[in-house]
Amino acid sequence: MSNEHAPLLAHGVCGLSVDTAVCGMEGSEGTGEASTPNAVPRKLNTFFGVIVPTVLSMFSIVLFLRTASSSALRVLPQGYWYTVLYSSIVLLLVLLVCLVGAHIFARTSFLILLVVTISLLSIYISPLALTTPLNFLISHQGPGNQTLTYNASYTGFNGTTLRDNLGSSYTVDYSTGKVMSFASVFAVMFTSCTGIMAGANMSGELKNPSAAIPKGTIIAVLYTCIVYVLLFILASSTCERTLLVQDYGFFQRINIWPPFVTIGIYCSALSAAMCSLIGASRILHALALDQLFGFPLAPAAITSSSGNPWVAVLYTWGLAQCVVFAGQLNAIAGLVTVFYLLAYAAVDLACLALEWASAPNFRPTFQVFSWHTCLLGILSCLVMMFVINPVYSSASIILLLLLLLFLHYRSPTSSWGYISQALIFHQVRKYLLMLDVRKDHVKFWRPQVLLMVANPRSSCQLINFVNQLKKGGLFVLGHVKLGDLDTLPSDPVQQQYNFWLSLVDKLGVKAFVDLTLSPSVRQGTQHLLRITGLGGMKPNTLVLGFYDSCTPEDYFLQDPAFYESEEAGGDDFGVDLPSLQAHFPPVRHVESPRWLTPEEYVGIISDAIKMSKNVCLGRYFFQLQGESMGTKMDGAGRIIDVWPLNLLRPGSTSAASVDVCSLFLLQMACVLNMASRWRHARMRIFLCVEAESSDQGWVVKEETFRELLRKLRIRASIKIVPWDSVVQLYGQKQTQDAGLGELGLTRPAPALSEDFLSAVNCLLMEHSAQAAVRFLYLPRPPTHSSQSQQYLSQLEAVTHGLGPTLLIHGLTPVTCTEL
Repeated sequence: MSNEHAPLLAHGVCGLSVDTAVCGMEGSEGTGEASTPNAVPRKLNTFFGVIVPTVLSMFSIVLFLRTASSSALRVLPQGYWYTVLYSSIVLLLVLLVCLVGAHIFARTSFLILLVVTISLLSIYISPLALTTPLNFLISHQGPGNQTLTYNASYTGFNGTTLRDNLGSSYTVDYSTGKVMSFASVFAVMFTSCTGIMAGANMSGELKNPSAAIPKGTIIAVLYTCIVYVLLFILASSTCERTLLVQDYGFFQRINIWPPFVTIGIYCSALSAAMCSLIGASRILHALALDQLFGFPLAPAAITSSSGNPWVAVLYTWGLAQCVVFAGQLNAIAGLVTVFYLLAYAAVDLACLALEWASAPNFRPTFQVFSWHTCLLGILSCLVMMFVINPVYSSASIILLLLLLLFLHYRSPTSSWGYISQALIFHQVRKYLLMLDVRKDHVKFWRPQVLLMVANPRSSCQLINFVNQLKKGGLFVLGHVKLGDLDTLPSDPVQQQYNFWLSLVDKLGVKAFVDLTLSPSVRQGTQHLLRITGLGGMKPNTLVLGFYDSCTPEDYFLQDPAFYESEEAGGDDFGVDLPSLQAHFPPVRHVESPRWLTPEEYVGIISDAIKMSKNVCLGRYFFQLQGESMGTKMDGAGRIIDVWPLNLLRPGSTSAASVDVCSLFLLQMACVLNMASRWRHARMRIFLCVEAESSDQGWVVKEETFRELLRKLRIRASIKIVPWDSVVQLYGQKQTQDAGLGELGLTRPAPALSEDFLSAVNCLLMEHSAQAAVRFLYLPRPPTHSSQSQQYLSQLEAVTHGLGPTLLIHGLTPVTCTEL
């Protein structure tokens, strides 16, 4: 095959660069780097791209941003607006660094990490240098312009100090004036874990993201965990509780050189801001590339010549500037933590879904991973969200659901790997195995339709109608392409599926597509009847268009969806409107040769009946209005007419003793009446009786039929139609045939006179001219192929000029009067 040695294709996940840690696939030469043309080279390794930003992001929040609230540099003016001013200046510096690019960010982060490490070492060394206790006088501005003063002590390493600090004993937070609680402390402390995604956010800049992200993140988490634990032990063993709760900048007071901490404060805060700004801008850039939120984010897809998404950086800077106006970390800590917890819960949910979907390419290298850990992570995140702030948690979940709905209905169709498709496949396979055909019962019967389509240009109205008729059942569009695979270099059917699926999307029908290659239409239809569907979801009804000499209508020329396009391009699966129109040939002209002979067409009907499939023939459905996707109607004013008796064999059944086919006819009419666009249509049932009969038994038979409708819970009006004159014409022909039989002449099937057929047609025209659709009894086809043309001529004569008509031959018991 031509593509057997094609290189592996790079695949972006949600618009981000290739992350083989998720896909579980190796990149070229083990680097995981996409070899796409004009791609921006990836430069960052595990240390600079993952460990450094993750460590700095996790350090800065608790270690240094919390200590910033001590107003370390008293030489500057203090106050809310001054705090906003200072923060805005720092944020502007961060913006300038991020506008240059990721390589400058990596170098700057490494230098900042060195400075922060020196600051941390000074904190660890200070208790060894400060061998004598220290006393401090701490003052705060209280309510009513009161000055609150506290005496606090640094005791050095002391067991009593450690024991006194073990309890909770929540007090008032002097920075916000609110009483602290477990939830508020957790919200502040949890932000020390939010930097865990800093490396993943840089996946587009990493040389080998599949190896760098998990290894670098685990190393960074272990390192920061050790640092935190040592700092907690150090602080709780040397500082009294009053010093800890009344001065968040106590590390400056007990440091051998306080400027070390001040330098660490601003350096780590600067690095955290850079990590957040550059990481968030990359995510925003990916969202813009995927066109998920349309025009508002479209400019964020713009990049510089070096590949830096500078517009996305500006977007992120604007959002961060808005947050700066909060003024205090504790004021937004709860909201920030709730959002982070929700994000982590979503990541856990994605991994859980991949695990439950049993996706073969999901092969995480983290050995401790299982669905149990995912579920535990989801539950833990959700529980802590509501512990911290139920209002914020509820609002964030509602916001997430609204975003999901927006993306579901407004985002463009894309060829990414949808996790929902993997889950659907897994569940459908499981439930198909559970759908045991041996447990089928008539009470739960529903039509499962295979509609054979030669050219959808002339069949769209019938396709739309059958979509209403399926009642939640299986609906398959079948098509036979004539040809022999032995004479072809490749299978031409595989290349056509996208066009047919795009057609289904345009029509808005809930249908599958099944195509086959066969030397004849009859043989191909047999194949589809046998193999279409799986398990208990297989077609039980075959629908065909009528075989007549009518000039087909081109539906593509009538529906604006097929000749007007709101967008110049096509869909994400490579099918645009001109290509769709060009794929399906023009409708057949009257003088054009037909694909099917009458013998082959009737043979298809006979084959379906032999295979125990119900058969429906649709005629004049190009005249049916209001079935297109954009039409809004409920069927008010429409009429559904049902003629449940075999009109071509008046003596075959009595007026009220209906057979399986008649009951199937009634069932299909009821199914249509339950559809959304036919819900308020009126259903009429016509009983043809011999009113001039001397016994007047048709009155009793009418009551019997009404009782049957009551048992079947069918709401319809019964119309009695005398057809004595029609029966007489049929009887005259039968008398002639009987005479031929007495002479020893045999014939395969009775021939009906033109007068009789014309009389039946006039009867239908007289009583059903106003109906939107008619359901007629379809007689069995003849056993001899020589009578195929005669059979079709009879059907054509009876339905001539009627309008949308469905001739049905039902074999399946579909109704049950038992409870």
